[in-house]
Amino acid sequence: MEISARITKSFRKEDVVHDWWVVDATGLTVGRIASQVATVLRGKNKPIFTPHVDCGDCVVVINAEKAVFKGKRADKKEYFRHTGYLGNQIITKMAEMKQLHPERIIEFAVHGMLPKNRLGRQIIKKLKVYAGAEHPHEAQLPKVLNLVYND
Repeated sequence: MEISARITKSFRKEDVVHDWWVVDATGLTVGRIASQVATVLRGKNKPIFTPHVDCGDCVVVINAEKAVFKGKRADKKEYFRHTGYLGNQIITKMAEMKQLHPERIIEFAVHGMLPKNRLGRQIIKKLKVYAGAEHPHEAQLPKVLNLVYND
């Protein structure tokens, strides 16, 4: 009986090539955008995925103001932050956030799906979100990322 040994290759950060992707959020659900963008940022869609290495790609999300929430989420969703002083908690409704900073809605959603350590803080820097349809990353020649929907 012969046992074949399979060797798992652990890639280093020098071995990884970061591609650029662009996602159009028009009419898509925020949570579904966030989960698939987080997968690409982390690099889990690549065969060279290594958990302790930043092997993901850079993602540009455009038209963040046109992303939608399903059901009553748009009315009930609140964003919480604390200034650090006693009693100074700031709660922002989703409708107000969408008017002031629509790009932060997707940033917060993706950030919540990444690791809560220094690797996660490094990965989130590769996410660029813009409220409108234009972005300054044309020089990187981003490819269009078609998100998979199973509705």
